[in-house]
Amino acid sequence: MRLAKYLAKAGVSSRRRAESMIREGMVKVNGLVVEQPQVKVEAGDSVTVNGKLVKCFEKKHYILLNKPPGYISTVHDTHRRPTVMSMVEDVDARLYPVGRLDADTSGVLLMTNDGELAYRLTHPSFQVKKIYHARVKGLPNRKKLKQLSEGVNIGGERSARASVRLLNVSVENNTALLEITLSEGRKRQVKKMCEAINHPVLKLHRERFAGLSSGDLLEGSYRVLTEKEIKNLYRLVGL
Repeated sequence: MRLAKYLAKAGVSSRRRAESMIREGMVKVNGLVVEQPQVKVEAGDSVTVNGKLVKCFEKKHYILLNKPPGYISTVHDTHRRPTVMSMVEDVDARLYPVGRLDADTSGVLLMTNDGELAYRLTHPSFQVKKIYHARVKGLPNRKKLKQLSEGVNIGGERSARASVRLLNVSVENNTALLEITLSEGRKRQVKKMCEAINHPVLKLHRERFAGLSSGDLLEGSYRVLTEKEIKNLYRLVGL
C-alpha cells in the first residue's frame, strides 16, 4: 500500500495532507525518514509520524457534530482559540473534521478518523452537496437571486451554479433568509457569494452535508452515524 494511503486509512489525516506530511519529513518507515508519498508499505513495517507509531487498522469512528458558533474547525489552534475537538473529547479516537466551518458558522460538521472517506468527501471532483441557511442584510430581488444561482465572481473566479431559495424576509429588520445549496467548497464561499450581490451574510448555518442533517441535536452535541448513513457516504463517493 502507498504510504500516503496508509496514513489516510490509519486516520492520521486526509491523503492530501498525508502527502504534505511525508514531504516535510515527518514520517518514518522502519526508522528511516521517507519523503516520497508513493513509497510502498508492507505488512510488518513500522510507520511513525513525529515519533508516534501509526497503525493502519484501528477502529473507524464517524461522528456528526452540531457545531455552535465560536469554535475553530481544526484539531489544534496556535492562538489557543476553542476548537471543535473539545466537544468530542470522550471519543476514544483521533478524530479530524471533514472540511471546515468558519468560527462564526454553526451547523453540521462530520468528524472521523477515516482518512480516505474524508479525502473524497472534500475533493471537488465528487461534488458533495452542502446546504446552508444564510441570514443576509437587505432584501435581495429576483435578479440578485438569479445572479447568485447562476454564479458570481469571487476571488477572480466564477462560482459554480447553485440552488438558491428565498425562505423568508423580515422587512422590519431589513434581512432575508436564503437557502443555498452548493456542490463546491471554496473558503468562505457562501459569504463571498452574498457579498458579491451586495447582501452580506449576518448569520450562517450549515443545514446538511452529504445528505446528513443535525436533526434534533442541540448545538455542541454529537451523535454517532448509523451503519446506513456510513454506507450512504461510501456509496456517494464510490468507496
